[in-house]
Amino acid sequence: MLHLRIITPHGRTAEVTSLLEKSVGTTHLVVLEGAARDPVGDVVMCDVAREAGDELLRRLREMGVAEDGAISVEDIDLSLSARADRAEELAPGEGVDAVLWESLTEATHEESRLSLTYLTFLTVATMLAACGVLIDSAILIVGAMVVGPEFGPLAGVCTGLVRRAPRLLWRSLMALLVGFPVAMLLTGGFSVVLDALGIFSYEQFTNPHPMTAFIWKPDPMSFVVALLAGVAGIVSLTSAKSGALVGVAISVTTVPAAANAAVALSYGNLEETGGSFLQLLVNLAGIVLAGSLTLLGQKLFWAHKRARAS
Repeated sequence: MLHLRIITPHGRTAEVTSLLEKSVGTTHLVVLEGAARDPVGDVVMCDVAREAGDELLRRLREMGVAEDGAISVEDIDLSLSARADRAEELAPGEGVDAVLWESLTEATHEESRLSLTYLTFLTVATMLAACGVLIDSAILIVGAMVVGPEFGPLAGVCTGLVRRAPRLLWRSLMALLVGFPVAMLLTGGFSVVLDALGIFSYEQFTNPHPMTAFIWKPDPMSFVVALLAGVAGIVSLTSAKSGALVGVAISVTTVPAAANAAVALSYGNLEETGGSFLQLLVNLAGIVLAGSLTLLGQKLFWAHKRARAS
């Protein structure tokens, strides 16, 4: 269930409460007249089944509530109510499958900002992966994959394409197109410094790396894994199963490929640089393609559900 807190101007409250009373999946309606001070108005609260939430939010937006007042949405972890149970039964579909497009857009908007925090995480993850490549450590490679924040902008690209949101799409692309070159440039400098200190060496780089050689040798399986990761990542976001994102991060080699490209270029090995860069592009393209198709499929599925329910 979701909890909605709505601030409405005094003259709009009756219209909003009428909508809530008629909407399938809503319950626990509360109206506090004159309770709001900024903006001035009434406070209307209700609970709604997650699967009915997106349609209700869309209709509230169409009424101009977001412009004249405010809409806040929270997840309810526990609701002991027979009315809530009936509301969920009446709402079409399953709550775990429901997509809250407003929530998804807001989440990807925040995660796709080209911020100092984002650049720090991406750079540190790339440097960790560089260390993993040099000592052929699968543990460090996995750790770098988990630290890497790149799935946020990738999800933002998918959401921007499906929702036709150019600002979100551009913001997400900028985070990727600026973030990875900056991280790779700093990792290349990091590699040069550690080589000068005797911690890294070209001999280490040229030694056989059976645990990490896949990073710069893309093949059809790389694209298949990226496709599957894109599907799993988007579904985990839309269904609020965020724990699955860890598995998504570990399954694709975006950050390790960027790290290997940076180290290889610092040593002048153009073959590995090219292979690593191609691996990076294959992973990015596969995730965006699969993520966009998954979101499009979910959009069509719920449009069909709403049409049948109406």
